[in-house]
Amino acid sequence: MKRQIAAVTAALALACTAGLAQAQDWPTRPLRILVGSAPGGGTDAMARAVADRLGPLLKQPMVVENRPGVSNTLAADATAKATDGHTMVMGVVTAHAIAPHLIKLGYDNNRDLVPVAFVGAVPNVLVVSNTLPVDSVSALVQLARKEPGKLNFATSGAGSTQHIAAEMFKDATRIDITHVPYKGSGPALIDLIGGQVQLSFDTLPSVIGQIRNNKIRPLAVTAAKRNPQLPNVPTLAEAGVPGVEMSAWYGIYMPASTPKAVQDKVHDAVNQVLAMPETQARLDAIGAEVTPMTQAQFAAFHAAEYKRFGDIIKKNSIRLD
Repeated sequence: MKRQIAAVTAALALACTAGLAQAQDWPTRPLRILVGSAPGGGTDAMARAVADRLGPLLKQPMVVENRPGVSNTLAADATAKATDGHTMVMGVVTAHAIAPHLIKLGYDNNRDLVPVAFVGAVPNVLVVSNTLPVDSVSALVQLARKEPGKLNFATSGAGSTQHIAAEMFKDATRIDITHVPYKGSGPALIDLIGGQVQLSFDTLPSVIGQIRNNKIRPLAVTAAKRNPQLPNVPTLAEAGVPGVEMSAWYGIYMPASTPKAVQDKVHDAVNQVLAMPETQARLDAIGAEVTPMTQAQFAAFHAAEYKRFGDIIKKNSIRLD
């Protein structure tokens, strides 16, 4: 018995040593960070803010690869099935806590991917086209009630935070507005600015530049408190619509087959990047709130959000168009 215990202990020690050696050698080739939306959106902005510093820190080039579509899950699917050991995804609440309740996926979100490093969160913002003659949430609701079904809301795709927030807003205000899904926030914003669609509940990083350039008009933030980047914009609750809160969160996920020692290395490196003044300034500029988490805390957060959005989707009878 003692010999068996000694043998098992030796084997575990050897495995740990091998894992540490593998992590020390890793990465051995360029890294890929996949993004499930088009360039110009919030997920893309978060990914590039991290990737620009993470590559040099890990001493390998890091390529940001956009794979938009299917509620941000195309990038997650490719990451779940990656076998090169050097692929990760900038995960977003859409892909990891919302889509699994709405879409039949080609991978198991909770088994094939592992949350490695939490990056941060941003609120969604109710914005309208400058062609729409409203300057408040109440005025928007009045117009929508006067012309049911005529106002269109743009999203980065069916099942996105924009979509869920709009459906919750519709339910809370009892208005009829029409969903127009796009493949990412970039193309959705082009049509919002042009007036082809009238409103959106997009994420702050996606819209902050257009708000500052007066290309679109913010009416409210869908968070519990105002955002420092938009101090004069009320929350939805302040604007008379309580109970509709939505924020998009982001984090690095890797294939579940990734050795724990490599996960630890990526987790530590991402947190080093987030602590850099340059990165903090870049994320602050787009209204992101960075909340450091251990990997265990991120895993628990992921599980809680997965359940929360499942409950929201069921309560509001949300389905894909």
